[in-house]
Amino acid sequence: MAEFDIELATARIAEQAERAGSEAAARFARSGPVVGKASSSDGAIEVQVAPGGLLTGLTIHRSALRHGSAVIAGQVLELAQRATRRAGDRMYHALSPVLDAEQLETLGYEPIPDDDPDAETYTYGR
Repeated sequence: MAEFDIELATARIAEQAERAGSEAAARFARSGPVVGKASSSDGAIEVQVAPGGLLTGLTIHRSALRHGSAVIAGQVLELAQRATRRAGDRMYHALSPVLDAEQLETLGYEPIPDDDPDAETYTYGR
């Protein structure tokens, strides 16, 4: 029975993680920050989020104010969810050359199918 060298295995895993981190950092340096964006159909409300859903930008144009605060709040939440999915999709495609699909899904990053209404046409990381 072959003996398992835990130190060698640990060193290999650390090397793979370092290489993946370096490759990911290089991809992000070339492409810039990964964000998701969504706007209402009339463009009166626009949101931007980081992967994971942290709101990084919100624009509410004067024309949206006629709908009242409850409607605006509902639209902001809906748009933030859409933008979060888009940010996850972008992160998935940015990291897919570096990590396998299972690892990306474990991190919460999943691709959006092309026929999904939340899908965007872009060339980020592809």
